[in-house]
Amino acid sequence: MNNPSRRRFLAVTCATAAAVTAGPTLAKVGNARTLKMRNLHTGETLNTAFWSNGDYDSSGLKQFNRLLRDHRANEVTRMDPELFDIVYKLKQKLGFNGTVEIISGYRSPKTNAKLRAQGRGVARRSYHTRGMALDIRFPGISTSKLRRAAMDLRAGGVGHYPKSGFVHVDTGPVRSW
Repeated sequence: MNNPSRRRFLAVTCATAAAVTAGPTLAKVGNARTLKMRNLHTGETLNTAFWSNGDYDSSGLKQFNRLLRDHRANEVTRMDPELFDIVYKLKQKLGFNGTVEIISGYRSPKTNAKLRAQGRGVARRSYHTRGMALDIRFPGISTSKLRRAAMDLRAGGVGHYPKSGFVHVDTGPVRSW
């Protein structure tokens, strides 16, 4: 047991096992991670990195925050950067190279209350109001396939809205509807 090579072997084995079973998180290393998104309500498109040089890219995140703003109130908030990790992982998992279409990003509490009052199936404490949710579609990929891939990530909430043609992803607890 005091053999240094055995201790090293065990340490490497444990580290490898931990890395393999670590789940869906992306390590803070590697190349730039870029997303191309289009806000369907404003028509704006953005193709930029949200991650570079081993960490989140503050300039890119600010641009995504602006793209995902509450277009009704023209209000911007800080979106949870882990949302972009989720979308990036979904693109990789599905082999999708196109533009991610955004149905809904941030919603101010006032906008959320207004939509809720109109009976649009909006949650009272929506993760959209916290900058922690996106309603998305990947053109050419069925919402059923996108939903399954999102659920496989086990990275947060996943809602499936096939009649409206989108999938909701958020960074809250793992759950689905």
